[in-house]
Amino acid sequence: MKNAFRDFFDRLCRLHGENKGEGMLNYIWSGMILISIIIAAFTGRMPDLTNAAIGSAKDAVTLCITMLGVVSMWTGLMKVAEKAGLIGSLALRMQKPLRFLFPDIPRGHPALGHISTNFIANVLGLGWAATPAGLKAMDSLQTLNKERDTATDAMRMFMVINMSSIQLVSVNIIAYRMQHNSANPSEIIGPGILATVMSTVVGIVFCLVCKKRDSG
Repeated sequence: MKNAFRDFFDRLCRLHGENKGEGMLNYIWSGMILISIIIAAFTGRMPDLTNAAIGSAKDAVTLCITMLGVVSMWTGLMKVAEKAGLIGSLALRMQKPLRFLFPDIPRGHPALGHISTNFIANVLGLGWAATPAGLKAMDSLQTLNKERDTATDAMRMFMVINMSSIQLVSVNIIAYRMQHNSANPSEIIGPGILATVMSTVVGIVFCLVCKKRDSG
């Protein structure tokens, strides 16, 4: 019998296929907005809701402007590192760890390259740069999938590591702290590294234990 972990990811994959890209987040956000309007209407706080919506829109634009500089800087550094061969060198050094984490992926398969790029971008805190590589990695892993509507062990491992990824520099959090006038926005780096290392290790161990249980 499949465990709850496997069933959870299988349902996600089937849901993604059935919704054809719409995603369940659309329903979640729509439901939250509708519930907020109903509660505000019944409690007589519609003016507060309107003011909050306008204020949040202003904050969103301010955040975008604040993050524009940070994103531009780190994306530029990522591009310089790629042109200098640093990204390629790191990807080669990651082959042994990737062989341990993804033993089912054949040597030289394109998925390994996409996974390496995704992990490197996440480690540097460039989640937006990691997304395209992550999508390409999942597409490449799907070519190895014999059951098209069921996530493979490699897919599950990649999803868990991608979500819990180790980050040396939490660029997004630093930008948020800068927006709110933090005295030392970068002090989050140390705790961020510790938290993401622990979450990634726990995620990997959990995946390996589930894989062993399923195969046993």
